Amino acid sequence: MSSAPLVMKFGGSSVADAVCMKAVAGLVQKALPSAPLVVLSAMGKTTDALFRAARMAAQGQLEEAFEAHASIIAHHRTTAAKLLGERAIDLLQEIAKQGGELATILTGLSMVRELSPRSMDAVACHGERLSTLIFARYLAAQGIKVELADARRFVRTDAKSGSANPLPKAIAGLVAEHVTPHLGPGRVVVTQGYIGATTDGLVTTLGRGGSDYSAALLGAALGATEVQIWTDVEGVLTCDPRVVPEAKPIPELSFAEAAELAAFGAKVLHPATILPAVEADIPVTVRSTMKPEGRFSVIRGDVKSGRAITALATRGPVAVVTVTSSRMLDQPGFLARLFDIFGRNDISVDLVATAEISVSMTVDNDAETDKALDEIRAFASATLVRDRAIVAVVGEQLRSTPGIAARTFKALGDLNVEMISMGANEINLSLVLRKDDAPAALRRLHAELLPGVES
Repeated sequence: MSSAPLVMKFGGSSVADAVCMKAVAGLVQKALPSAPLVVLSAMGKTTDALFRAARMAAQGQLEEAFEAHASIIAHHRTTAAKLLGERAIDLLQEIAKQGGELATILTGLSMVRELSPRSMDAVACHGERLSTLIFARYLAAQGIKVELADARRFVRTDAKSGSANPLPKAIAGLVAEHVTPHLGPGRVVVTQGYIGATTDGLVTTLGRGGSDYSAALLGAALGATEVQIWTDVEGVLTCDPRVVPEAKPIPELSFAEAAELAAFGAKVLHPATILPAVEADIPVTVRSTMKPEGRFSVIRGDVKSGRAITALATRGPVAVVTVTSSRMLDQPGFLARLFDIFGRNDISVDLVATAEISVSMTVDNDAETDKALDEIRAFASATLVRDRAIVAVVGEQLRSTPGIAARTFKALGDLNVEMISMGANEINLSLVLRKDDAPAALRRLHAELLPGVES
């Protein structure tokens, strides 16, 4: 390989059927001079369907599991036939072979009546294996020089099934051995996202955002020029477009801003998954397969946009726990005692706001809080309200820009803010309101704080 390659990751919606795959093939063909490594997710909702089939089998519902299995295999066979026509015979046989492997696993699950994370990984990996098999064959049929590389050979992980931890040093060495020799201008390597394997060959998966994670890990190992995340929206937007139709793509944002937005509900990507590329100083772009020539977002680790406000996000529903006690005054360890109670009861605390004799905290709306509250009420007053939402105002210069708070509360008007928290990293102002008030809050804040956002 004479120059650094380009990594292109396509999500499930981008390869959902034959029409989508043809569009993705066109994008890959245009990128051939850049020596692309293509990382694919499973087709459409295949992973969810595989999970359902596995659960049904483990519950003894083997007939239902086989019906789900048949539907999955039929969709892949149909896609292959539409893409390759009469040339699909060998491919259909390979799909049937993988279908047989999957059926054997499901039969085993129905016998043992147990679904371990290890078994779930063995089932889930078939989605990416099938999508890449079909896509690579289609590229080859178009006369493109293509290599189908099995990610299990070079995405090395530990043995934590379901959310395995990658081993970057091992990955770098294995990528040099199994991927780099096949990369070059005019050629393409296709591989699976989401899946990997241990040194002993045990198949693993990388958990939430796994395909993005794979792309970033491989990009870092290769020293790629760019990692492209292709999805169904034009980048990271200033707000959820379903709530604020005027929301626009953010041309460039820092990793810190992307992390905050994702943590508070922006679902384009999970920031931890792109961290390997950011740490390697490789730009990550978020692009739309539906509008490939349209706008997109660039995420970099060292970006200094100078913006006071970059975007808005929301998360909910959440619950708010408020603890009040005069004992908080000048009493060391009071908060530590509270957090210990929540920790022992497996309750994750998110936002925290403190006053002289009270502290308010947000927790998951469905958290089992009764036991923890009973413990707290032995030494303090405690109340719980559910069905709230967090609205986050995110921007690099948020804290250092005068007047932001005044404009925020002016925009909210008669909407009641029940809790306020300024993030420790100075780029996030979080407001807690009733869940039903969140959409109106987002629309008002976007109109006030982001009226002339760069497009």
